[in-house]
Amino acid sequence: MTLDELLTLVSAQDGPAVRTDSRQVRDGDVFIAIEGTAFDGHDFIDCALARGAKYIVAQRNHQVSEGQSYAQVLVDDSARAVGLLAQAAKGNPGAQLTNLAVTGTNGKTTVAFLVHACIQHAGPRCGLLGTVVYDSGSGIRPSTLTTPDPLTLAEMQAQMVDANLEYMIAEASSHALSQNRLAGIEFQAAAFTNLSGDHLDYHVTTENYLAAKSRLFTTLAPGATAVLNKQAPESQQIAQRTEANICWYAIDEPADLIAHVESMTVDETRFTLEHEGRTAQVSTPLVGQYNIANHLAAAGLCLAVGFDLDTVAAGLSCLKTIPGRLEKVGDAPFAVVIDYAHTDDALKNVLETLKPLCKRKLIVVFGCGGDRDKTKRPRMARAAEQFADSVVVTSDNPRTEDPNAIIDDIIGGFANPRSERIIIEPDRRRAIERAIGQAEPDDIVLIAGKGHETYQIIGATRLDFSDKDVALQCLGERVC
Repeated sequence: MTLDELLTLVSAQDGPAVRTDSRQVRDGDVFIAIEGTAFDGHDFIDCALARGAKYIVAQRNHQVSEGQSYAQVLVDDSARAVGLLAQAAKGNPGAQLTNLAVTGTNGKTTVAFLVHACIQHAGPRCGLLGTVVYDSGSGIRPSTLTTPDPLTLAEMQAQMVDANLEYMIAEASSHALSQNRLAGIEFQAAAFTNLSGDHLDYHVTTENYLAAKSRLFTTLAPGATAVLNKQAPESQQIAQRTEANICWYAIDEPADLIAHVESMTVDETRFTLEHEGRTAQVSTPLVGQYNIANHLAAAGLCLAVGFDLDTVAAGLSCLKTIPGRLEKVGDAPFAVVIDYAHTDDALKNVLETLKPLCKRKLIVVFGCGGDRDKTKRPRMARAAEQFADSVVVTSDNPRTEDPNAIIDDIIGGFANPRSERIIIEPDRRRAIERAIGQAEPDDIVLIAGKGHETYQIIGATRLDFSDKDVALQCLGERVC
């Protein structure tokens, strides 16, 4: 049997179900063996057969045991085959949507929310798949992965089609791109924000990390559009790897899409969008140069699929907040802000944005995740030490690492770790309490790293924990 024949079979009304987990296999199902990072699906083929699998998709031949009867399809890339089969099994919902995507180290969630706001403001309905939420048109729910697996993705796109959605905006993580989770979906436009040190525990080298991000653009059709940040050096390499049309965006320098910054306060940013000789005004509560760049990426995606500049500018201006992205918390004589910044570049951007807007002292609380890229830990310390007046180092999601060992890695990045400006408090709740406790009128307290997350992972246990809720409790307990 060939893959094309199997695609025809699963697309039939009563076609077999597609599985990648041998424990979920039922009689007559298709089992696809994927070479994963932790497990190799080829090791579970016999288990799938024992549970009744009739079709096996694999990258290498499986030795038939006595009494086994099944059809085997050999492919070069079983991860890609999952995407194709998942789409076929659901009636190819991806082909019935206008699909947009954004990738980059930082800014993906902001761009996705902005695109979603623009399209919804214009009238059509738009699905959203990203780090914070999934919106498939049948209700919004918290996400589990930035980019879902192909089976979940196809199911959610089918829900979008059933709910009469016309567009989808998806955040494309580097893990998802390297694992081909978006296979089978044609994107009409894709945006790149930036690249900075992150996920090297997975990709090992920056070159591999960029190569993973670039896969989104190498698969774009010649008629699609790559929306690229002219002020990110890596964009030039991506431009050389894509056959798509290119829309360059930049702040205050020549490009296809330009933002001319007019004013910025702690409450509002105003800038002019310029595209093809036309201009439109944008007013947004999102602050910082990096957020203006995020607005440009979102605008480029919307313009690429036919929305006009005035409509895009109005849509960008209507979004009031993004969960955990420079989100202001409570009401006090000082500002408390939570942000998802969990890389050195993101932390630097946020602190660099808040510093000139802060009338007195800038206080930051941050930590680093366990079982993740260790190289960014000292870099985050340097960013905090450079821009903040007071630094509280704490735990993030330590996972299976010793929180104190993670903190030691962070401390190694400080030029003066014994400075009175630096406080070490491994307990995240107490760290937030100490930061808010020292704040005075006109200070800004930044609680960085977890943003929208409502949990903390310690060991293998996920505990309820929200920076926002803890901050509100602390504000309620102190006399401001």
